[in-house]
Amino acid sequence: MHKTVKKRPAKIFIRQSRKALTLPEVIVAALLLSIALVPILKALTQVNMNSVIIDRKTQSLCLAQAKLNQLQAKSIHDFNSIITPTPNDEVLSVSGSYRGRTTVSDSGDLKTIKVEVGMHRNPNSTTLDDDEIEVILQTQIARRLP
Repeated sequence: MHKTVKKRPAKIFIRQSRKALTLPEVIVAALLLSIALVPILKALTQVNMNSVIIDRKTQSLCLAQAKLNQLQAKSIHDFNSIITPTPNDEVLSVSGSYRGRTTVSDSGDLKTIKVEVGMHRNPNSTTLDDDEIEVILQTQIARRLP
């Protein structure tokens, strides 16, 4: 004869959710965040430094191009008036932080103009130092025939 086995009803366990984190969990989470934040902050610092350098070079380029345009316009009216200015260094920005150096070499009907611009960072000097130069533009202008 067969014995009948009584089946017990299945117990359903309902797990109650926790309302707070334990101290070890908080410490591990803080450690993981601090490890992840270090490279992110280093990258942001580098991006900011690169942005400042690009801004300085862009400003120098705009000022150098403006100086070249000024000299080219001047050459249309009076070709012989384009000479290397004295003093050679001049302030090119309203704030006075950007300076430029213009050099003109003359070979008859052709003049070579070189404009060097950079951010002036040396308070002890009134001239643009070679290590401060950000942009160098050079062009040639020919005398217009009458």
